[in-house]
Amino acid sequence: MTTELLPTTPPLRSRLPNVGTTIFTVMSSLATEHRAVNLGQGFPDFDCDPALLESVKLAMEGGHNQYPPMTGVPALRQAMAAKVQALYGRPVDADREITITAGATQAIFTAILAVVHPGDEVIVLEPCYDSYVPNIELAGGVVVRVPLTPGSFRPDFDRIAAAIGPRTRAILINSPHNPSGTVWTEAEMLQLQDLLAPTNVLLISDEVYEHMVFDGEAHQSALRFPGLAARAFVVSSFGKTYHVTGWKVGTVVAPAPLTAEFRKVHQFNVFTVNTPVQHALASYMANPAPYLELSAFYQRKRDLFREGLSQTRFRLLPSEGTYFQCVSISELAVPERDLPEGDFCQWLTREVGVAAIPLSAFYGNGFDQKVIRFCFAKRDDTLFEALQRLNRL
Repeated sequence: MTTELLPTTPPLRSRLPNVGTTIFTVMSSLATEHRAVNLGQGFPDFDCDPALLESVKLAMEGGHNQYPPMTGVPALRQAMAAKVQALYGRPVDADREITITAGATQAIFTAILAVVHPGDEVIVLEPCYDSYVPNIELAGGVVVRVPLTPGSFRPDFDRIAAAIGPRTRAILINSPHNPSGTVWTEAEMLQLQDLLAPTNVLLISDEVYEHMVFDGEAHQSALRFPGLAARAFVVSSFGKTYHVTGWKVGTVVAPAPLTAEFRKVHQFNVFTVNTPVQHALASYMANPAPYLELSAFYQRKRDLFREGLSQTRFRLLPSEGTYFQCVSISELAVPERDLPEGDFCQWLTREVGVAAIPLSAFYGNGFDQKVIRFCFAKRDDTLFEALQRLNRL
C-alpha cells in the first residue's frame, strides 16, 4: 500500500527577506478594528472636484477606453510641459522628456530599475518613504543611508558628500518631505547642485507634494536648477495634487537620454496608464487654479490642526509643506510616552481612538526620537473629532 504525497509549494528565497507588511497597512487595519480616526495613512477622506469626475465620464463616453500610447496621452504630456515651463521656467519636450506613470511609486521604481545595476550605490536620506530601499534592493543596488539632521530634518551636506564614492550611481531626495514636512530651500538645492556637479551621480527627485508649500514659500523643484535638471528624474503625482490617490497616475520629467532608458523599463512593467483618466486630467489642467490654490487649501487645514494640537502636551515640529504634522510625544503626561514609537501609536489607536505613524518606521534601524506623524488631509469634522480625542492627553 502506498501513501499518496500531498502537493507542496516549492521553497523560495525571498528577494526582500527583510520586508513585511508596511506600517501603513498595519495602522490602517488597527484603526478600522478599533474605529479610530485614521490620521496615519496619507490620503484625503474628502472627494475630488466633481468637474474632474465629469471629465472622466466624458472621456469614457467619448471612446477613450483602449490602450493609449506607451509614453502617455499626448495632450496630458503637453499640459505637463506647459505647467513645468510656467512654474519652474524650464522648457521640456513633451514627446522626449515626459512619461505618464501608474503613480509616483511606480515612477520611482522604474527610474531605479532603469539606471541602477547590481553593486551600484544609491544614497537615501533618512527618514524616507518606505518604497525607496526595497526598490534599490530589487535592482541589485546597495543602499547608502544618510540621516537628515534629527529634529529639523534638514540635509547634512557634509554627510552627503562623505557618502559619495566611485560606486555611487544616484541619490534620492524628497521635498516637500514625507514624513517630516520639511521643504528644501533654494540655498540647499544650489548646494546639492554644486556637490553633484563634478560627479556622474544621477538624481531622483520625489516631488509629489510640490503644490503643498506653506507660509508664502516656493517649491524648489530640481527643474529650476540647470545642473540638477540635466541629471534628474523628477517625479510628480496627480493623485496627491487632485485628491485622487486611488487613481495612481503620476509623471516623470527627465532629459531625453534618461527618459529613453526609463521608457525601456516602463514599457515592460506597466506599458500604459488608464486612458480615460489621462484624457480627463489633460482637460482639467487647462485651469491651473486647483493646483495653484492647493497650498492655501492645505495651509488652512494645517493651521486648524496645529491650533488644536497646541492645546495638548504634544510638542509641535515645523510643518513647512506636505499634509503631514510631526509631533514629539516626550512631554505627554501619560506613562505610555516612554513606549517605543510604534507601540505608542498602537496604544494611541486602541485606547485614544486616533491612528498615527511612528517616525521610526521611516528609518532602516528604527531610530526612535519619540516623534510620530499625523496626516491632516482630512475633512474639518474628521480633524475636530481627532483633536477632541487627543485633548484627553
